[in-house]
Amino acid sequence: MGIVINQSIKNTIITYFGFGIGAINVIFLYTQFLTEEYFGLITFILSTASILMPFMAFGVHNTIVKFYSSFKSRQSQNSFLSIMLLLPLLLIIPLGVITHLAYDSIANWLSKENAIIKDYTWLIYVSAGAFAYFEVFYAWSKVQLQSVFGNFMSEVFHRVATTILLICLYFGYLTVDQLIYGIVIVYVIRAFIMTLYAFSLRLPSFRFTKIPNLSSILKYSALIIIAGSVANIILEIDKFMLGQFEALNNVAYYGVAIYIATVIGVPARAMHQIANPLTAKFLNEGNTVELKTLYQKSSINLFIISGFIFLCIIINISKLYLLIPGNYSEGFIVVLVIGLAKLSDNLIGNNNAILFNSDYYRVVLMFGVLLAILTVVLNLIFIPVYGINGAAYASCITIFTYNIIKLTFVYKKFKMHPFTISTFKTLVLIGVCGLGLFFWEFPFHPIVDIALKTLLLSIVYGLSVYKFNLSEDISKLLNRFIP
Repeated sequence: MGIVINQSIKNTIITYFGFGIGAINVIFLYTQFLTEEYFGLITFILSTASILMPFMAFGVHNTIVKFYSSFKSRQSQNSFLSIMLLLPLLLIIPLGVITHLAYDSIANWLSKENAIIKDYTWLIYVSAGAFAYFEVFYAWSKVQLQSVFGNFMSEVFHRVATTILLICLYFGYLTVDQLIYGIVIVYVIRAFIMTLYAFSLRLPSFRFTKIPNLSSILKYSALIIIAGSVANIILEIDKFMLGQFEALNNVAYYGVAIYIATVIGVPARAMHQIANPLTAKFLNEGNTVELKTLYQKSSINLFIISGFIFLCIIINISKLYLLIPGNYSEGFIVVLVIGLAKLSDNLIGNNNAILFNSDYYRVVLMFGVLLAILTVVLNLIFIPVYGINGAAYASCITIFTYNIIKLTFVYKKFKMHPFTISTFKTLVLIGVCGLGLFFWEFPFHPIVDIALKTLLLSIVYGLSVYKFNLSEDISKLLNRFIP
């Protein structure tokens, strides 16, 4: 766990720094400098591009992580990586041709509820392509066990650039139209920089030799497209479907609420950058002892950290919304519901990495497809009745169901689960702190109130985690600061 903890800490710091900048953008700058309609438009474009990304990438970003460590000679590694660079073009080029030939039909369909979307439809394709190759070269870096720079580019770079663009908009140096194009250009630049960094770690050598398990690799890539699509559909389809049923201002309200709740998932994102290739390595070596240790430690560490973040958000959410203009407070239920779903994602530790790097990924993909269909059906049912809250209900039900299925499957096939007695103790701690502080209000300015409640929570929660030794890794970390 040494390299996991080391790079996870760096990734967590970088990720939270990025999310902090993103919070300023989403909660304050976007809401102040843009109308709700244009904010909803940007959210719609990027969410739809995220749904398309797994298709554009041809599943290569997952395939690199799964198979790279199985190649021992440099020549076979070079051949493998060369093929991985070219595979995404098999879908990017045909999709580009289809988009060009059927642009009006696609644009008219997407803009049937909100006409403003039509003129910007082509930006969805460009963004999706940039997302795809960024993930490919990020995976290229991960398998060299270098995830920190890629995490910086993934979490910080585009958010800082967006902040600059929004400030330029405020001072009149950009129009809203130029801002939207500028945001897409930032993602293209990000992919290019990630390419240069990946090549600095290992230059590609386009010498194609026979790869023994090429058919298995191609089959995995094709199937993992479905897996990535399922995951992105579950995460992003709600914003896309809101844009088809509701005015874009509701997409903006939902987008702010989702961003707030998404902060809970940051620890998992940070740890998975390095835990994912290590999980693949343990599976390829058949090292079930280390795999189980990684599974349980990743679960309890993520649950403790994400539980604290969840509490920080929930006990302060009413005051936070007082700082945001307009009707954005309509997303309160969304924050609570999606927050619980994100907490469950952290609780299952590196479960996803175990499944998608094992030989059982095909079965899990089948479950994922069924749940993606369930997500769409639930959104169709709930959004017309409950609006943005309905989209949150649909996502939460699907995420909980999917996580339960994955936990059960890993337990049956690998005879291991991520839970310990510390898991139950942490759950009790989260419940007690949440109920104890949610209704406790200080009669001060919202910022002061948030600071005081967060400080109180930090003391109670931190001391409890340390006193009851809920996590060996976290206790060791706290020992550095506690005499």
